[in-house]
Amino acid sequence: MMQWDRLLTSKRLGQEDRQKSNGQEFVRTQFQRDYDRIIFCSPFRRLQNKTQVFPLPGSIFVHNRLTHSLEVASVGRSLGNIVSERLIKQGNQSPLMGEIGTIVSAACLAHDLGNPPFGHAGEDAISNYFIAGNGKNLIGRVKTEQWSDLVKFEGNANALRILTHQFNGRQPGGFQLTYPTLASIVKYPCVSSLGHDKSSIHRKKYGFFHSEIETFDKIADKLGLIKSADKAFYRYPLVYLVEAADDICYNIIDLEDAQRLKIVSFETTKELLLQFFNHLPAKDKKRMHETLDSLAGDPNEQLTYLRAKTIGLLVNECADVFIQNETEILEGKFDTDLIKMVNSNVAAALKEVQKISVEKIYRHRSVVEIEIAGYKVLGGLMNEFCDAILNPNSPINKKLISLIPKQYLHDGPVDDYLKIQSVQDFVSGMTDLYAVDLYKKIKGISMDLV
Repeated sequence: MMQWDRLLTSKRLGQEDRQKSNGQEFVRTQFQRDYDRIIFCSPFRRLQNKTQVFPLPGSIFVHNRLTHSLEVASVGRSLGNIVSERLIKQGNQSPLMGEIGTIVSAACLAHDLGNPPFGHAGEDAISNYFIAGNGKNLIGRVKTEQWSDLVKFEGNANALRILTHQFNGRQPGGFQLTYPTLASIVKYPCVSSLGHDKSSIHRKKYGFFHSEIETFDKIADKLGLIKSADKAFYRYPLVYLVEAADDICYNIIDLEDAQRLKIVSFETTKELLLQFFNHLPAKDKKRMHETLDSLAGDPNEQLTYLRAKTIGLLVNECADVFIQNETEILEGKFDTDLIKMVNSNVAAALKEVQKISVEKIYRHRSVVEIEIAGYKVLGGLMNEFCDAILNPNSPINKKLISLIPKQYLHDGPVDDYLKIQSVQDFVSGMTDLYAVDLYKKIKGISMDLV
């Protein structure tokens, strides 16, 4: 069984020799520093121009990856604070137990850092270059396990790489975050060759590339994570809280955005959110309706009120599930999402929201169009830059390589896998607008002639 005293440490990756104590003097500042390092870093700022669901920008506000991450961090902090308070009340005396909210919040802030432009379509485009594009001819030039990384590009794994890899000019340990924060973003603690096992919550996808195996092994050893029989790991407990915060936000916020864009009507949205409270006593429902009536002059304010109430309800429900299953979580035996174990009435309301989201939101023409465009753009960029970095001697390829920031390039000779990773690091870090602009320029579709 995993132990809280070992799971919660203020030690940092890459700074082990510089911290002399795990004592109380480090508690608050270390995890808050994680949050601050993430919020001020360039990869986080670039999330402002990465698609969440709907095309950006527009005359009506919709969420991008940055606003989504900030909201997930807020929900995660609340969720973590509730859990830590309840664990302390139950007698858990771990000195860092009160910092769970801060750890979860920092991890939530970073959970989407590895996502490429254009959302999941971007992941598919990078993978497809190796599955069906010109990249398929490279299969014999990399190891089998490395090929698995390439044909299954995963934003979750890329987030850990961004935070921990010593890119050119970076310090050992990358951003040098604490071990708990790093472990909390790895939803699927295994490599690509062991991932995509739908029967296990720990391996539905994968959480780190083969190039980061040594890094994650170090994190797992420091925190005392449990290794399974197939040499993968069971989740770090706080991952469940980060995942729950993300689930809560995107389920509710995507619906709110769709209503703003008039993809889903106001009345439908209102009724969907009210369903979450069908199980409440009559007096509580009456009080809610009285509040809604007082806001009748502003429909947006009504939905803001319902959204806040719904998120608060889901936060408490997920915290209940975590506390009720703490032992199984620490033993690595809890094998589902927290949000799937909430009260049956709440679960039914959530299922209805998810149904509407699939039918009317994620298949909406504007969403499909941006996914197709992103697919074409990223596929084209992968093709151009992979060819250049693997065949660097032609004049045009030398010019293409000069466009890749030096932080992603290697000083000495490296194998083809690491060369390809340099391109993936570059392309996945782009914003939507930068990717489109660069694609147009290198394809000769648009040129700055003035």
